[in-house]
Amino acid sequence: MQQIVIDGENLTLEQVITVAYGNFEELEVVLSTEAQAKVQRAAEAVQQLLREGRVAYGITTGFGAFKDKVIPPEQVEQLQYNILVSHAVGVGPDFDIPTVRAIMLIRANTLARGHSGIRLKTINLLLAMLNKGVHPVIPEKGSLGASGDLAPLAHMSLPLIGEGEAFYQGEKLDGAEAMKRAGLEPIKLAAKEGLALTNGTTIMCALGVLETFRAENINSVADIAGCLSMEALNGTPIAYDERIHNLRPFPRQIECAAHLRDLLAGSHFTRDADSKNVQDAYTLRCIPQVHGAIRDAIAYCRWAFEIELNAVTDNPLIFIDGETGAIDVLSGGNFHGEPLAIAMDYLGLAMSELGNISERRIMRLVDEASNTWTLPAFLTKEGGLNSGFMIMQYTAAALATESKILSHPASVDSIPTSANVEDHVSMGATAAIKARRINTNVERILAIELMSAAQGIDFRREELDENATLGKGTQPVYDLIRQHVPFIERDTILYKYMAKVYELLLSGEVDSVSRAAMMI
Repeated sequence: MQQIVIDGENLTLEQVITVAYGNFEELEVVLSTEAQAKVQRAAEAVQQLLREGRVAYGITTGFGAFKDKVIPPEQVEQLQYNILVSHAVGVGPDFDIPTVRAIMLIRANTLARGHSGIRLKTINLLLAMLNKGVHPVIPEKGSLGASGDLAPLAHMSLPLIGEGEAFYQGEKLDGAEAMKRAGLEPIKLAAKEGLALTNGTTIMCALGVLETFRAENINSVADIAGCLSMEALNGTPIAYDERIHNLRPFPRQIECAAHLRDLLAGSHFTRDADSKNVQDAYTLRCIPQVHGAIRDAIAYCRWAFEIELNAVTDNPLIFIDGETGAIDVLSGGNFHGEPLAIAMDYLGLAMSELGNISERRIMRLVDEASNTWTLPAFLTKEGGLNSGFMIMQYTAAALATESKILSHPASVDSIPTSANVEDHVSMGATAAIKARRINTNVERILAIELMSAAQGIDFRREELDENATLGKGTQPVYDLIRQHVPFIERDTILYKYMAKVYELLLSGEVDSVSRAAMMI
């Protein structure tokens, strides 16, 4: 049993990935001893506020436009129940289980800082659900990305009180039934708890972490696909020379060029300096400049989400003076998702560009005129009778176009809500959902490029020595593809092969076999 201890301050992207995609039966997430003490102290502070009769937003007042409506003490618990049931108005497809697990983990970690006023037993119940595999049903849509991801987080929280729906052991159940089967007892929320559970950036943060991690793999595969296409097109790696990139010292451009050189080391499928063909088209020559810029965007997102993972994002926040014990309840705006919205828009734009350049390389592979007659039209013998890879490029073009449309930033939009009290919102969840769709499109495009490049390489073998090898990092990827996808002699059903290469990309095998070979 692997144990992950959270304290609100040290959660990593890699731990989120482990909890999201790992076998939950072999994982246990627990609160640190220090975090337990902080949580307990803040919960006691909330009870003290109630005893003193102090007016505090969301504790003894209504929410949003009802911020000035004071709630009598005997209705405080009802207020917290009401926020969950009234805010659970999400629509659209449900988030997949890994995303739900990431959401639950990040929310618990945020609450573990001890500034939210939630009780220890409530956080522990949320973690028990995570550990036992009770996964709330959370619709994708409904968050504006300010005042928190209210609607989806309300759905996450409903099973805690025996409401809503949850998946348990592969079955979609009423929340109360899912909890019962897992041996868990729903609770009655105390003051501040409904607000603490729903008010924060957890949905967009979870999506951002997962999509940033995913983008890192996609970017590595794009380097490999670009190099395989270069080998299929008899390109030259001269443009990746270290001296060129040192004169424009963007760190990740330099890093990308070095990776390309390593991938292509020892290749017999590239050409040296040729007075008749001195340079390649931009889609090959400028890979370091384009892919390097995309690496910058991904690195920015990692930086942003490493901060947000351990941030306190609900409202109001409770501060207790360590010497006097004085309690301050401060209303602020840490729930506003603008930093994450901009990061996700940046990621979506960058990944869309990765799909654009990949699609253009596919075009060069299938267009006989664009590859100077190195390869036959549409990568097929007996063209005319056979269409070959013609329509695969159409699919790549359709996906690239959709991604361009999705790249319009969500963060530049805002629509006021709650009687104009919440008058500027981030649309961060929308930005994150768009980035997820773009990532999927790019993965599909890269799968087509990998398959097309492998086909082109087989045609090139006819003109080279039979012992000719690909680059140190590209040869194992070509071999992996050929284990699952044969050379396409004549027209056949292609989508199953496309799907198989896509699976290899998703699993991480494409990147891992390449990296393993380069370490030898």
